[in-house]
Amino acid sequence: MRRKNAAVAVAYPAILGALALLLVYIGSIAPTGNWGIVAAAGLLPAAAVISVGIKAGLLCWAGVSILAFLLVPDKFCVLLFGALFGLYPMVKSLIEGLRRRPVEYLLKLAFFNAAFTLIYLTMAGAVLDSLPQALGGSVWILYGAANLVFLLYDYGFSKLIAVYIARIDRAIHGKAGT
Repeated sequence: MRRKNAAVAVAYPAILGALALLLVYIGSIAPTGNWGIVAAAGLLPAAAVISVGIKAGLLCWAGVSILAFLLVPDKFCVLLFGALFGLYPMVKSLIEGLRRRPVEYLLKLAFFNAAFTLIYLTMAGAVLDSLPQALGGSVWILYGAANLVFLLYDYGFSKLIAVYIARIDRAIHGKAGT
């Protein structure tokens, strides 16, 4: 029985990683919507965290990030996944373990702003090209809008995690309760 659990702990994040890599690739070739497609790819490491554990989520994120860097033509999408959307499920899991809401929001915003700054400094042209023109005029407006959108993303992400736990994870792993 233990070997079966070990096999699942490796195979499940690998399968989720393959799907995430496919989404990152699709995001890189899609004419628009690359932020949304890459954000959807970030849901898959979250599924690995929920179903197998944080180490599985990290394995999924690291595997996808490395393979995407080697295989995906648009490095902007790779950076979005590697620095923000792919890593955020594990960061969110660790931060929400604190169970202190104001501190959680502060730490989440600190993570987002660090990741967004890395992305912006690395690929400012790609960031500005992918956003509405109104956000490109002022860095303060850009960061203000980005933080607001991130908080909305976090709320939606939490709701999707709840749906995953209630419906998909139970169906796949046959868990009752939790």
